[in-house]
Amino acid sequence: MNSTESNRQSFRPPAKTSRRVFLRLGSLAAVGAALTGCAPTLSLSPFSSEPATPEKVQLVYQDWSTEWFPPMVQQLLAEFHATHPHIHVFYTPDPENLEEKMMADLQAGAAPDVFEGCCDFFPIWAQQGYALDLRPFVEADLDQATINDWNPAQYRSFFTRDGRQYGLPKYHGALALYYNKDIFDEFGVEYPHAAWTHDDYLAAMRQLTHDRDGDGQTDLWGSMVDITWDRLQIHVNGWGGHFVDPADPARCRMDEPEALAALEWLRARMHDDRVMATFLDVKNVATRQAFISEKLAMVEDGSWALKDILANAKFRLGVAPFPAGPVRRVTLATTDGFGIYAGTRHPEAAWELVKFLISKEYGRAMARANFLQPARASLIEEWIGFIQAEFPQQTRDVDLAAFADGHLKGYSVTAEIFANQTEAQQIADAAWHQIFTLGQTPVDELAQVCRQIQAAQPETK
Repeated sequence: MNSTESNRQSFRPPAKTSRRVFLRLGSLAAVGAALTGCAPTLSLSPFSSEPATPEKVQLVYQDWSTEWFPPMVQQLLAEFHATHPHIHVFYTPDPENLEEKMMADLQAGAAPDVFEGCCDFFPIWAQQGYALDLRPFVEADLDQATINDWNPAQYRSFFTRDGRQYGLPKYHGALALYYNKDIFDEFGVEYPHAAWTHDDYLAAMRQLTHDRDGDGQTDLWGSMVDITWDRLQIHVNGWGGHFVDPADPARCRMDEPEALAALEWLRARMHDDRVMATFLDVKNVATRQAFISEKLAMVEDGSWALKDILANAKFRLGVAPFPAGPVRRVTLATTDGFGIYAGTRHPEAAWELVKFLISKEYGRAMARANFLQPARASLIEEWIGFIQAEFPQQTRDVDLAAFADGHLKGYSVTAEIFANQTEAQQIADAAWHQIFTLGQTPVDELAQVCRQIQAAQPETK
């Protein structure tokens, strides 16, 4: 047992210590050993007998816990501390069950000062009033050139319907179509390209689905999609439909003809044609892993999967822009961003940290460490260079710029969010499991699902 672990187990807060203070102490104890040595300020500990400097503001910053992330944070926070000697930041990793644990911390007033969020759960925190409105800080400190460097769709996603700004972009995860060139060559199928439609996509899936070992069971599927809110939504958007009315966050539109047609297209590929794998088909492994293990000829996945796929795939890789739908071309821009807890005691210091986190330097560090696609368009060429330098052979003929196509050409979309997203998500997830994973419920049952979602929404004026 190291000294940090010993401290964590032996320390007990006084009876009147607030949960927020305990979070700060526990967070530092959990990561103190890793942070020690990065800079003189990083070695400070709440267990030290020396009193803290009165002028120094202490912040808790919560972010990813993945293996590559903490070492990067150590180095970058050392740089931040060197330029902001009046602020000391304690990094703490996200808990395993982030959505539930973070909500509990927010409700208890024990949330970190600065945090990262994403997808449907970040706007839920904002809907419930836990994220500070960043508009005054943005208006005072950020120039238009910085804002223009971000994907407009992603930037707009960090505003509530009443105009409060709860986040700023962390990185830009974009969806594209990965494909296995060896499998395409084996069956004589043309590679995907920028002009592909969903009709082309389906034709290729049919040609690429096979029983390779001759046991009467399919073991190679044309493609696969994650059954999640935003991954399904982009298909609906491609058909010209919506999950949520853009003009009314309390109105459900997933029961309209366009949405039903798109979702039926997906259901039919999984359970009628059986050319698109379900999670049961691939024994519940992640889509990325099913692709790496060559159970899929293609997969709908994002730029966030690049490093894992390049490091582990034993075949020639290709990437193409996401196929166009019958009505429009769309692709997903993730909504990973940074926010500030509305209850922070130090909003100005927290804003100084957020400005550092959205800087080009921080974006470069994430791009270099794990190939995270930068939120800033001006960093895309550098990002591609980092990838090509580390995997020169594997990326020699890979169109990495396909991931930035939606950002640069303006056809990205982000997750559509209901006014009460929490209940909407729960209702939809249960239905989608029956429709897509199990194949036991027809798509037209979404009419009832839509009524349930709408009934769960607050009244709007």
